[in-house]
Amino acid sequence: MTYRRAATPALIGGLLLTALLWWAGSSADALRLPGSVGTLGPEAVAELHRWVAPWSYDPPSFLDSGVQGSGYVPLGDGDDRDRYNGIYTAGLQVRYGAVFVAFVLGALLLIRRLPPERGRTTAAFLALWAWGAAAGTLAAAVSAPWLIAAAGHGSHRFLSQLASVTAAGRQLPVAVSLVVAGATVLVARIAAEGAGPLPRTVVPARTARLAATAGTAVIALSVVVLSYQPVAAALQAYSPDGGLLAEPGDLLRQWLLLGAWDAPAAGAVVDRLLHRASDVLLLAVVWWALSRLPGLLTRVTLPAMATGAVCATVLGLLASQLLRTAVVQAGPQQGLLYSSVGIGIGIPAALTCGLLAGVLATTVLRLSLRGAPEPAA
Repeated sequence: MTYRRAATPALIGGLLLTALLWWAGSSADALRLPGSVGTLGPEAVAELHRWVAPWSYDPPSFLDSGVQGSGYVPLGDGDDRDRYNGIYTAGLQVRYGAVFVAFVLGALLLIRRLPPERGRTTAAFLALWAWGAAAGTLAAAVSAPWLIAAAGHGSHRFLSQLASVTAAGRQLPVAVSLVVAGATVLVARIAAEGAGPLPRTVVPARTARLAATAGTAVIALSVVVLSYQPVAAALQAYSPDGGLLAEPGDLLRQWLLLGAWDAPAAGAVVDRLLHRASDVLLLAVVWWALSRLPGLLTRVTLPAMATGAVCATVLGLLASQLLRTAVVQAGPQQGLLYSSVGIGIGIPAALTCGLLAGVLATTVLRLSLRGAPEPAA
């Protein structure tokens, strides 16, 4: 599919994602109404507010009232509050602009190289859903410095604050991106009408499996080695001397670790096996997606493989979290919102590890296919 045909669904998807996130963020005030608590219950209202508050233009209470919040610098007169409110508003504008740009760029590449035609529609839908969730995380990271500055203490433990702000509001893009992916695929199918048959890359099954294994090894390095508690603790404890780069442990764990595990101990063996089953599912989904990806692309390129590997890692991560939520965390006294509190954790690490996995898988593919004729675009 040409860029001209792919641009329309990518732009529509980006606008829809931005509009839905803005609408959800604007609904934060409605959750404070007495009727909301009476209808949904206090726990559900509190959880929903945690979902939408990071996407709301309403400033935090300590900025709105000038009252000192825990860990925040107290504000002075009204001019100070207006200045900090302005920084907060600018941060939200950067966040919405970043989520639009990030989604459009990724969707443009995915729709061009993975057009949602027959045999590719499901793969395109899943990839766009995963990329929407990743775009939300990227937007949160890009806008974090403004929101940290709005709190009045930007130089204090900056990297730890950056990790905290990036992690906030991760569930909302995951949910909203489902709708956005469906709409984008529908528009892309309409745009592709009359384009003629689109090529597929011919990759031997053995070569595809070898590349998938190499890419999955990168994900396994994070899941098995870096996520081991003693290694994660060493990352947490690492800190340069002073300055803005002090105490980077939280940020390193956020962008490198796809899980958490420790050596077996006496206790509930079944629960431990269920937890490890989610890690196995993550690796299985990544391997299966990477083994199928080269044959689904119209042309194997480094950007397409890297973006596809990021989407595969995000999908595997979400599948493992859904399994853990359904089997381990769910209970008769826990509602759906409470059980989904862990959804979206690890997406920053999925971006890092997925990008590296895609680069390695592409390198293995090119080395394995060296000398073979390259299919036409």
